[in-house]
Amino acid sequence: MGKYFGTDGVRGKANEDLTLDMALRIGQYLGWYYGQENKHAKILIGKDTRLSGDMFELALAAGATSTGAQVYLLGVCPTPAVSYLVNKERFDCGIMVSASHNPYYDNGIKIFDHKGQKMDEDVLLKIESYMDQECELPLSTGDHIGEYIEWQDGLEIYMSWLKSIVPIDLSGMKIALDLANGSATSTALETLKSMGASVDAISNSPNGININLKCGSTHPEALIRMVKEGDYEIGLAFDGDADRLIAVNSDGELVNGDYILYICGRYLKEKNHLNKNMVVTTVMANLGLYKALDASKIDYIQTDVGDKYVFEEMQKNDYYLGGEQSGHIIFYEHAVTGDGLLTALKLLETMKKTGKNLQELSEGLFIYPQLLENVPVKDKKVVLDDEELKKVIESVNTDLNGDGRILVRPSGTEPLIRVMVEAKTDELCKIYVDRVVNYIKERGF
Repeated sequence: MGKYFGTDGVRGKANEDLTLDMALRIGQYLGWYYGQENKHAKILIGKDTRLSGDMFELALAAGATSTGAQVYLLGVCPTPAVSYLVNKERFDCGIMVSASHNPYYDNGIKIFDHKGQKMDEDVLLKIESYMDQECELPLSTGDHIGEYIEWQDGLEIYMSWLKSIVPIDLSGMKIALDLANGSATSTALETLKSMGASVDAISNSPNGININLKCGSTHPEALIRMVKEGDYEIGLAFDGDADRLIAVNSDGELVNGDYILYICGRYLKEKNHLNKNMVVTTVMANLGLYKALDASKIDYIQTDVGDKYVFEEMQKNDYYLGGEQSGHIIFYEHAVTGDGLLTALKLLETMKKTGKNLQELSEGLFIYPQLLENVPVKDKKVVLDDEELKKVIESVNTDLNGDGRILVRPSGTEPLIRVMVEAKTDELCKIYVDRVVNYIKERGF
């Protein structure tokens, strides 16, 4: 990771951590970088619904056109729409203005290469050098100056593609949506209705400051009530930029990413379409998922936390299904990033083709109670290298005896040690987490 770009782009409070000048210079560098061979770079820009989105979208466009780029503005859209369209319509690169599930006052800039994948780190480091004014670029003049185009057809192309991948008739299905007042407002309701479903939506009126506000995949409480009270077959909750999905079954129970991997993994295996019989997870997936996959004779592999690492493993070995507990699911046969609406369609397809509801499709999966506690420390490496701490962790493993697990790992961005335990009961989780946390605190690390 560089100075500004983390695993998911540049992100921070608008006009504080992420400034207009930063966006302008990112746009300028990309316009120059892809336009060096006497051609105009072709760049696609999308955004979510937060108040600062217009500001950063236009700053990026101004920067890119000042170095000769032809910029296409997709407007409010899901992040995966940018990823798909960059590749499909042969753009040189794509930019998404979004801070995903963060509050409205944050924003972010995520960059995709010509394949719709996250930009190579060496290019990001060059952009950072220009952002820090360590080098200068020539600005375009005369007829070499670029222009921007409001591209209204882009979302129609994206939605048509989704329906071609999952060509199912949803007539008779009653679906509840929570659109997080975000990117999903541009596509989800229209797509599902066009496929015949009866659809009602909440959090469908973005005003710039209500994105993710007590709604969406991180706050599904209102959707749970809606499903329980309205006799819906399924509820679907998206995050701010619509690359994640959390579902709710007809009893009002959450169906998170672990459930989705289990349900879709078993369905793909049954159809002989789970390539290499493999599901890719992160180390934070629930122990219950692994036991259920074992029982279903489905193989799995773990990566570090982050969709970046899940995708890298899938790409390297051509695995078709992978994702995170948060609902960031990748169907690599079709897409190179998580897509909440594609995930929703895959779940609905499984329900329609099997004739089962989500409760029936979830049978065989017991989710172990989980407790995570973050412990502030001075030096993460010193803590994790402590031999006595290793003995404490091993004592927990011994007591769990295969009916749970403990994971102690450093935060990637903060001076914290994360202690996570899964066990048969919440009480056991608390006992074992406290054993490790108390030791760390007592030692004064």
